[in-house]
Parts: sequence; structure tokens; C-alpha cells
Amino acid sequence: MAYILPLLGKTPQFGNNCFIAPNATIVGDVTMGDEGSVWFNAVIRGDVNSITMGNRVNVQDGAVIHCTYQKNATIIGNNVSIGHNALVHGCTIKDNVLIGMGAIVMDRCVVNSNSIVAAGAVVLEGTIIEAGSIWAGVPAKKVKDISEEKISGEINRIANNYVKYSSWFEEYNDANK
Repeated sequence: MAYILPLLGKTPQFGNNCFIAPNATIVGDVTMGDEGSVWFNAVIRGDVNSITMGNRVNVQDGAVIHCTYQKNATIIGNNVSIGHNALVHGCTIKDNVLIGMGAIVMDRCVVNSNSIVAAGAVVLEGTIIEAGSIWAGVPAKKVKDISEEKISGEINRIANNYVKYSSWFEEYNDANK
């Protein structure tokens, strides 16, 4: 059973048709929209500030989402994929974004819509990623504008796949309601 823990009077809230892996940890002031998923060993800690996620957000295996005490909440839009072992901290991620595997997005960053943060990239504190761009490297820099093909072929494909993968666990979800 997943560790879903209330803290300081706040209990994580989930929309319809969400999958939470049995060893995920979700604490405190966390809100997730519909058709979201939190995968194996992922940690979402809304202990020191709030974490708000829209619809169709997938937080893949080993990813960590956190925020900054009394300073920076974490806000994640709709149709967002947060790759395996990524770290998202005290930032804003708009709609239709892919955060690659092992990427780090630090405090006060804004990742605007229809963007990709490449695997292993480190987006430094306060960086603003323009809409429709791909950023990579350490520290992350813009490498190119994103094509419409990448938006549908990568961002939407991955988000859609994770909604599908979640459906494979319906029996588990039903048994643990």
C-alpha cells in the first residue's frame, strides 16, 4: 500500500482514475488532477509548501517532487511527464511538458508549455524556459525550438502511454480503495 500521509492538517487529494504505486510516498499538501499516476519509488513531499498537479501528470519511477519552505510551491500543469529519477523542486511547469529522466529543475524555474527538458539536464534556479523549446546540458541551455512533430510524437505520446499503463493496474486500484 502506498504511503499517503496527512501532515499538519493537510491530506493528499487525488482526482479520478489515478494510479498510485504501492511503494510511492505522497505527503501533506499535494493535489493531483484526473488520470494522474505516481510510479514505483516516487516521492511527492508537500510538507513545507504545496504541490499542485493538473490532469494527466505522470511522475515516473524514483522521481522526487518537493518545494521550498515558506517560499516556493511546486505547480505542475496538465499533460506533463516527469521522467524516471527526475527532481522537480519549488518551480512551475506549465502544460504539455516532458521533464526527461534524471533531469533537475530547481527553485523558481518556469518551464513554459510545449517544452522538453532533456534527460540529465540541470535547469538552474530562476531559469525561465520559453514555450516550445528544448533545453539540455549542465547547466541547461536552449538547444532548439520544438517541432510540432516532437510535441505530438514525444510529449503527448508519453503522457498518453502513461494513462494507458495506469489502466493496467485497475484491479490493484479497485482493491485498494
